[in-house]
Amino acid sequence: MSESILTVEHLKASIAGQQVVEDVTFAVPATGITAVLGRNGVGKTSTLRGILGLISRQGVVTLAGERIDALPTHRIVQRGVGYVPEDREVFASLTVAENLALAARTKSPRRDFVDALFPDLVARRAQLTGTLSGGQQQMLSVARALLNENQILLVDEPTKGLAPKIVAEVADALQEAAKIVPILLVEQNLEVVRQLADDAIVIAGGHVVHTGPARGILDDPTLTTRLLGVSAEVHS
Repeated sequence: MSESILTVEHLKASIAGQQVVEDVTFAVPATGITAVLGRNGVGKTSTLRGILGLISRQGVVTLAGERIDALPTHRIVQRGVGYVPEDREVFASLTVAENLALAARTKSPRRDFVDALFPDLVARRAQLTGTLSGGQQQMLSVARALLNENQILLVDEPTKGLAPKIVAEVADALQEAAKIVPILLVEQNLEVVRQLADDAIVIAGGHVVHTGPARGILDDPTLTTRLLGVSAEVHS
């Protein structure tokens, strides 16, 4: 069993005074991909945002043995927490190259790794990001996070709204990325979770209600239906 790179204890978070994360506790292994699962509206995205300090939060968050819950977001990022937000948050008026340059935190970013992973972006370096397809913008969002030497990536709904072919490309990129950095992944597409995730955390009612191997959930239709309210059947 891999030791934990990130631990979250009794995390509570709120937006505009409304509680969106009740009391969440879990640990993320230092290798592989850990999926955060749950029905819509249970606070999965808010949990990631709470870890990063993007919303008001309480609780203990530890990264590689160091508490980071009292730090502002930019300090947490500097400690090595990469973030791929659900809405991508790319700069539409800048080129692909400019977006990547802004994301680099060191003088020696992982450009070769990113270029090999996203050859389509290499060909579009001079293109304005606002003219990219949704899938290309998602690739860019992931690429920005991978430029830096992070200790963990928080990735939120990376395949949401994408065509099946692009979903597969994004999943393949994350699978390759996980070879060099552990990933905490919020993802509704259970086929993607089945392909990528080693472990899973299920949130319901504002609490973690299940942790364990991802296949242990997805291979048990009764458990999947009870915890997620959906069928785990994978269509070819």
